[in-house]
Amino acid sequence: MIPGAWPCPTSDGATADEYALCFDSGRIDRLLIVPALFDEANRLRRLTVEVMRRLDAAGIDSILPDLPGCNESPQPLDIQTPTTWRRAMGAAAEHFRATHVLGIRGGAMLTPASLPGWHYAPTKGAAILRQLFRARILASREIGISESQDSLLETGLREGLELSGFGLGAQFLEELQRLEAIDGASVIDQEMIGGGGLWLRAEPGEDRNQADALAAVLAIGIKA
Repeated sequence: MIPGAWPCPTSDGATADEYALCFDSGRIDRLLIVPALFDEANRLRRLTVEVMRRLDAAGIDSILPDLPGCNESPQPLDIQTPTTWRRAMGAAAEHFRATHVLGIRGGAMLTPASLPGWHYAPTKGAAILRQLFRARILASREIGISESQDSLLETGLREGLELSGFGLGAQFLEELQRLEAIDGASVIDQEMIGGGGLWLRAEPGEDRNQADALAAVLAIGIKA
């Protein structure tokens, strides 16, 4: 397991080195994983890595790239959009020679359409935006500030907005509110995995049974 650098396209036509968590032994079967977004990425990180470990044991390479502006990325978040993120995931897929793709939650909206694959518990951009707004409204209420989703959206579409510690630009918010999962992937719903969705927990967690189940679905599909 090593961090792998890959050339990510930037808005000015250049590239920036981004990082990916890789279980890469140069094998034929290679899964690109597009992570969940924002706070859900933190809550699902452990599950995602545990699935990668199980795939490695099954003879499948897997790659979990950083989205530009997130984690170790040198790029600023406030100039990113879902379009730039989707372009970045396409570049990562090409660089790492991915044969399949898994989009987790909001990551299902960013998966390269050219690759066969799966969407685990996919969600829509509008639903993610509502969650971010609710968290902002509750935090503001605790310090005596009254805000509403409508007023936040109006402000965000005009000048950008900080939501749950993420500084998002106006174009990002405009695109996110109408974004949906990419067509063509097989959907893995939570009932297939068992238990409650880990993204619903207040803190990051793990579940070995869920990791086993999700890895098994992926491994069977990839090896079919």
